[in-house]
Amino acid sequence: LWVKAQVRTCDVAMIPIAILRKGDADAGAILLKLSRMDGTCQVLSQTRDLEGRLTWMRATGAEPVPEADADTYIERQVGRDRDIWVIEIEDAQGRYEPDAPVV
Repeated sequence: LWVKAQVRTCDVAMIPIAILRKGDADAGAILLKLSRMDGTCQVLSQTRDLEGRLTWMRATGAEPVPEADADTYIERQVGRDRDIWVIEIEDAQGRYEPDAPVV
């Protein structure tokens, strides 16, 4: 349901989005690959804070990384968790805003 909502939100905002990998519909973790369309990306991993609230963790660090590094990170995570979802958002202008705080 969350993935469908993000696809719709991005479609309305005319931000290209693609589901690169479908995970478990009920329990799959989510990785967001935010492509800046300049050869760099940032990967966000959905997580929970100490109070159980949804947050996004900068999985590849605070600064964008080369796309190859982001893809390598994603491949490692998929190898560890076969239920994971991978969503790519192409957003050169940085208009996409996650639905929860990024830490």
